[in-house]
Amino acid sequence: MRTVYLGTSAFAAGVLERLAAGPHRPVLIVTRPDRPAGRGRRLTSPPVAEAARRLEIALSQPTDVNASDARAQIAAADPEIVIVCAFGAIVRQPLLSEHEIVNVHPSLLPRWRGAAPIERAIMAGDERTGVSIMRLREGLDSGPVALKAEEPIGPDDTYGSLSVRLQALGARLLARALDERPPWVEQDEAGVTYAEKIAPDDRTLDPAAPAPEQERVVRALSPHIGARLRLADGSYLGILRARVGDDGGLELLEVQPPGGRPMAHADYVRGRDGRH
Repeated sequence: MRTVYLGTSAFAAGVLERLAAGPHRPVLIVTRPDRPAGRGRRLTSPPVAEAARRLEIALSQPTDVNASDARAQIAAADPEIVIVCAFGAIVRQPLLSEHEIVNVHPSLLPRWRGAAPIERAIMAGDERTGVSIMRLREGLDSGPVALKAEEPIGPDDTYGSLSVRLQALGARLLARALDERPPWVEQDEAGVTYAEKIAPDDRTLDPAAPAPEQERVVRALSPHIGARLRLADGSYLGILRARVGDDGGLELLEVQPPGGRPMAHADYVRGRDGRH
């Protein structure tokens, strides 16, 4: 099937790599523009752009995918179907109506519609999540679903470990949806929850919160965003790994001091003469 692929994140790049190895290899990849990143604010390509170059597939990075020139480029590729996966921008009319558009969404819709479904599932202590193949339409991840499959969330899963499994699951489901074209089934609105984008306050641990809750935040944001703990001087200590200790409190295992490198928490404490 002739496809065009819209995606941006590392998760989307993982799905793309698997899609490109099969019969539905995209003829065009659309992603977001390069942006400054890191301490040096160096202009950096999105992971999907880097994957497109490796795969030697035509690449477009429009400022606005809904603009007439971007829509014309997609139309010129003559896709039978447009695939969206973690694109990071809203697809609007008339683009929505110009093509059949399917979305690879890493949750069991209608649970965790929105921007951060993997992180929110771990934070909430869900025992399972999954991937849904849905039809894109107006409304936040509210379109009908053709296929979905579950993936357990282990007690030690981080965003990094869980997202890799969901990439593979999403690619398999997507290929099956393109091959079999199963019917679309409307979502049950009674089960809707929303996965809001991770904000600065979501990253900051609340020492007064139960330790299991804090530990889930650390895992949910590892390794891509990172949890943090506010220090007395107003700076933040990055929390890379933690666990619930035998005393029921949060035991820090690996941290990253402001402006420093990751280190064992015990080394950090020794370097500060025991002061946290």
